[in-house]
Amino acid sequence: MKRIMVTGSGGTPSTNFVRSLREAGEPFYLIGTDADKFSLMRSETDEKHLVPLANDPDYIDIINDVITETRAEFVHAQPDQEVGVLSKNRNSLKAMTFLPAERTVEVLQDKWLSYQAWKSKGIKVPETVILNNENDLRRAFDSLGGNLWIREIAGAFGKGSIPTTSFELARSWIDFKGGWGKFTAAEKLTPNSVTWLSIWKNGELVVAQSRKRLYWELGNRSPSGVTGVTGTGVTVDDETITKIAMDSIYAVDQSPTGIFGVDLTYDAEGVPNPTEINIGRFFTTHLFFTKAGLNMPYIYVRLAYNESIPSIPKKINPLPPNLCWIRGMDFNPVLTTLDLVEEEDARLVKRRLRLKETRQ
Repeated sequence: MKRIMVTGSGGTPSTNFVRSLREAGEPFYLIGTDADKFSLMRSETDEKHLVPLANDPDYIDIINDVITETRAEFVHAQPDQEVGVLSKNRNSLKAMTFLPAERTVEVLQDKWLSYQAWKSKGIKVPETVILNNENDLRRAFDSLGGNLWIREIAGAFGKGSIPTTSFELARSWIDFKGGWGKFTAAEKLTPNSVTWLSIWKNGELVVAQSRKRLYWELGNRSPSGVTGVTGTGVTVDDETITKIAMDSIYAVDQSPTGIFGVDLTYDAEGVPNPTEINIGRFFTTHLFFTKAGLNMPYIYVRLAYNESIPSIPKKINPLPPNLCWIRGMDFNPVLTTLDLVEEEDARLVKRRLRLKETRQ
């Protein structure tokens, strides 16, 4: 039985990964980790462990400690920050990963670097300005038409994004966020967007599936209307989307491996523009495809283990169009006790102490 570590295991994206593997018809032993002791309680893995945040100096050592203790063979991360840190430290991990190249992860987790890569290859993208200071913001308003999309260059779920026609609002927002040098301004696109989710190995496309987004879950609670969580998604099959998505991937990596989820937003001319690529992880609602008959997490795991995969007669958009997934508030709640939550804190303290002793 494969022993797989799933990070961020209490969150909905990781839960959908776990549920997909449970539906695969092959047994798995799943080891969950999470940096939030309350979120960890929601994990549906066979065992679970509290770990530090990915930016903690002890993070990799503690992940390795859990790997050793649980005999985990393979690590899959869903949170962006963990994908980035695990990518940089992949050679130090005591378990396998199936990640894109380190530089690919670095570029695609930076929306400014991604934009520059696509722009240099002639891919149609919204004109964008990096905002290092107020002069850059004034230049953006002058050159981009006055209706701007402001967002952070790193982070998921629409982090820090707002649409605005007001210089004062944009300046105050970036001041409030402490974001000079960390934000971009771009031409505002339409609300219509689509994602092309794909898995690759050694430069070969294994499978890809597109879905359009009808609305964002809880979008009316976000300043930008974007939450990063699709409320209702619908499968689509469009050659234009496929071509632009593949061009966007190849612009950054000529020999892709792992998961590439290309987000595209339509401009006023009806052309889908790449806005980001979610790298090394699945989008939140990927259980949609599993339930429809395309279990991408299972395909991904078998590729990581260098095993054969189920036959896919049509590798691009194998699911029929117009299948609809209505997400709702599926936050996998759990009933537990505060004592059990606090026990996870104590276990993590013991891990830190043990690591400290081994370093002395």
